[in-house]
Amino acid sequence: MARLARSFYTRPDVVRIAGDLLGKYIYTHIDGITTAGIICETEAYAGTTDRASHAYGGRRTARTEIMYARGGTAYVYLCYGIHSLFNIVTGIKDIPHAILIRGIIPVEGLESMLKRAGKSKVPSNFGIGPGNVSKILGIHYSHSGLDLVKEPGNNDDPAIWIEERGYVVNPAMIRSGPRVGVDYAGEDALRPYRLTLVRDAAAF
Repeated sequence: MARLARSFYTRPDVVRIAGDLLGKYIYTHIDGITTAGIICETEAYAGTTDRASHAYGGRRTARTEIMYARGGTAYVYLCYGIHSLFNIVTGIKDIPHAILIRGIIPVEGLESMLKRAGKSKVPSNFGIGPGNVSKILGIHYSHSGLDLVKEPGNNDDPAIWIEERGYVVNPAMIRSGPRVGVDYAGEDALRPYRLTLVRDAAAF
């Protein structure tokens, strides 16, 4: 069990990182509550050359500036004025790659997750969809800019982090396909940058 190091996030291939995140555990410790889930769906966005990316063409706004931070930084934005969507910035500083976390398998703090979602029992799609991921983990757009990596000498634990817990993902378990809701991106909408872990829940 180990928190992912900076070097995991700063590699150049955002699609490879999106695949490598599958099977990793995302943790939050927010308002004194710890929750966690296994990442089972991701979407990669390849910076300035990807029409589906918020940073396409080198766009820099007050919202997207955080995408130009070093890898391992949280980029959380508000969608439709309702949903906070959690992304992980990857690559080196000024290379605005990012990965949207689209789905998790809840594994810790389930009662707190249900309370956040306003549910009394676990539905079959619990943790699926990026808005649901943030809601049940307690992630808010105000968390944008948080560092997910605990650096040596820093005594403050991140509120959000990701761990490697030894689950080995067979490449045959990964399915790729086009991203969701980016039809405006033209041909780039067809890139197979959405990665899903085809899983047997009992394996976790």
